[in-house]
Amino acid sequence: MTGDRPATFDVPLSVPFRHRVTFTRGALDHGNAALRQAMTDGSGTRARAVAFVDEGVARSTPGFADALRSHFSSVPGMPSLEAIDLVPGGERCKQSMETVDRVVAAVDAHRIDRQSFVLAVGGGAVLDAVGFGAAIAHRGVRLVRMPTTTLSQDDAGMAVKNGVNRGGKKNFVGAFAVPHAVICDEDLLRTSPDWSWCGGFSEAVKIALLRDPELFARIERDAVAIRGRSMEAAMPVVIRSAELHWRHIALGGDPFETRSARPLDYGHWLAHRLEGLTGGELPHGQAVSIGVAVDTMYSACVGLLDRGDADRVVRTLAALGLPTTHPLLADAGPVIAGLEEFREHLGGRLTITLLRGIGSSVDVHEIDGEVLARAMEITAS
Repeated sequence: MTGDRPATFDVPLSVPFRHRVTFTRGALDHGNAALRQAMTDGSGTRARAVAFVDEGVARSTPGFADALRSHFSSVPGMPSLEAIDLVPGGERCKQSMETVDRVVAAVDAHRIDRQSFVLAVGGGAVLDAVGFGAAIAHRGVRLVRMPTTTLSQDDAGMAVKNGVNRGGKKNFVGAFAVPHAVICDEDLLRTSPDWSWCGGFSEAVKIALLRDPELFARIERDAVAIRGRSMEAAMPVVIRSAELHWRHIALGGDPFETRSARPLDYGHWLAHRLEGLTGGELPHGQAVSIGVAVDTMYSACVGLLDRGDADRVVRTLAALGLPTTHPLLADAGPVIAGLEEFREHLGGRLTITLLRGIGSSVDVHEIDGEVLARAMEITAS
């Protein structure tokens, strides 16, 4: 206070971040420089690192841990790899703080300081949980992500969000933190199970519907080949989807989601609700597919979107091997209650993104429950 006048300090605050994403093949080959470039800073000081690897990746890729150790020990300039810890994959690792606590404990035990690294290798759930631990240890150590699923390479790995579930609510506890680097290795996608492979393309459909009609046309044309795991058909879609997600986060002006509108969450209010109601048994990618199908059909039912385009979207999701309905949708009441949870998650006014054309979206602030129930019935028929 100065006399009768309060002292106020008020200035815009900008914190510089760099969001680096690299797509490559054979990231652990000794001649591949992607990891070395991500984990050296030119200071000449050798940093330390700990790695957390999805158990499913370790099982499906024999020798992965040995290859990781060899890369760190043989490639000049790499940090000292102090430990490799296997963690549960899928939503199981996000249902408690166990993985987060293991990361914090490892940072402490192996003296990982703010100039050293936590390496997270796995699908989106592993990246979320390990990233949360890295974000809160020392108030943030350097996180390098190696996404291993189509969903984590075309969407989740690009995000600056980390977190775990609490009270049946998706990502209720977490933190925003920009990864130090993201290394997407095409080879790591080859051993993922079919359900995981297909699931990631729901996010590619989503971003195409919002931002890139040409990408949607490509997915629509190549859906059967993508489902059949043609890398020639799939990788351009994965990379373009990743680029569009990355551009929104890095260049869209709201990376930490301080505003209530979140267009990249198209279809996600329903996806998150279904994941909660199924106790995490419905995978995220499949839940997003259902959410996208329903919100797309709702857009048509309220006259925003041509019905023929809505039908194209539903057919494309089905051709990718993705669901467009779920038995829980037979009772719309408990599902529609997820709108309020979504509003709380966003903060402030309910804002739902709908389509007015493929590649064009609009935000609305009210949802008609009766029309939504009809949209659910149509996608199930």
